[in-house]
Amino acid sequence: MRVRLESSRIIKPLHEGIPPTTNHIPLSVFDKVTFDAHMAIIYAYHPPNPPNATLETGLRKALSVYREWAGRLSKDNDGEPIILLNDAGVRFVEASMDIELDQVMPLKPSAFCLSLHPSIQGNIQELVQVQITRFTCGSIVVGFTAHHTVADGQATSNFLVAWGQACRGLEIHPLPLHDRGIFKPRDPPCIEFEHRGVEFKNPKLEQFHPLLDEDVDGVAVDQFHFSLGFLAKLKAKASSRNGNDKSYSTFESLVAHLWKAVTKARGLSAYQTTSVRISVNGRMRMDPRIPNEYFGNLVLWALPTAKVKDLLREPVPYGAKLIHDTVANVNDNYFRSFIDFASHKVKEENLVPVVDMGQSVIECPNLDVSSWLRFPFYDLDLGGGSPYVFMPSYYPLEGTILLLPSFIGDGSIDAVIALFEDHLAAFKLICYELE
Repeated sequence: MRVRLESSRIIKPLHEGIPPTTNHIPLSVFDKVTFDAHMAIIYAYHPPNPPNATLETGLRKALSVYREWAGRLSKDNDGEPIILLNDAGVRFVEASMDIELDQVMPLKPSAFCLSLHPSIQGNIQELVQVQITRFTCGSIVVGFTAHHTVADGQATSNFLVAWGQACRGLEIHPLPLHDRGIFKPRDPPCIEFEHRGVEFKNPKLEQFHPLLDEDVDGVAVDQFHFSLGFLAKLKAKASSRNGNDKSYSTFESLVAHLWKAVTKARGLSAYQTTSVRISVNGRMRMDPRIPNEYFGNLVLWALPTAKVKDLLREPVPYGAKLIHDTVANVNDNYFRSFIDFASHKVKEENLVPVVDMGQSVIECPNLDVSSWLRFPFYDLDLGGGSPYVFMPSYYPLEGTILLLPSFIGDGSIDAVIALFEDHLAAFKLICYELE
């Protein structure tokens, strides 16, 4: 199976009337602490599908509203990172395959996925890249890459929905909120929580553990489907100790189950400590609430932590409670404390972000969990209806778990999990066991 590249070019925003005069946007403290890397996602559509010219024009119209994507990362005169709003454009790639889409379905994260979107490795100037791959049956696969520094999952999914609206000749609605200057430190600052070791680290104190090539090569990725019935039983078990109190969410219950199962599959020492880094969207947690239309990054992390012996000995409600309580504590006070800390202490102490995809990622004995369950990725209608499949690309980053709604559309969940091969094999044997 070979993807044939037909063309690759830069396209620029299609402005109506006089182009905006704003020439740059400073990055917020949340942009500076997130992954400094391109991310890639993949959509698959059955026919009928609009021609590439329609997709290109729609993208250009959407870029006129979301100008950040057509800009470039740079620095101002003080050396502070900014997004240049110079309309330099995004990359638009046309490709094809001489087979029907069903011949590569079901599409799961694998090295083949890397051919369905432009490369995200190396010095890439464009902040967004799009590849349209057409199949002989009339189906298309849309590969989309975007730089995480510019926007998080919520903001990126909003842009994709806007692209679809533009392709269908609709007005883009709702419009994005572009002001990244709304996150101002308090005077005087009030740093109530410890942010060293959570969002920031001192590189001079970092303990480096060299990775062997065979360690990195030994990571495998697979996708697991958790049915609605399984999730209902799991949620009931996770909430069984709550009495009349509110039950844990499906997300909390599933993450607790996966945390315990992966820890068991890894065969960790009983007295090791294991934690889960969970992405927390600040839009619904800050007071006053930040609209979902905010365009940028607004994510911090919860770090529920346990001894391996406790996590494995206790039933799943133990992990669910740890997750629930730790995530609940990433509230408005925590976000405000982070803003104050990032604004006053990072430069003073020469700290750097903890998250780093520039190095080979080995999380063991920990996990890194991201949820795309509430993002409207399935709302990207380019003119022929909703996507048949939506998925991340191939990320062999050990210890990472990505949760996304199943394309079945019944509320079931797919989990994309990357582990060492022997750990993944052991996980497969126990991942559907309910205590």
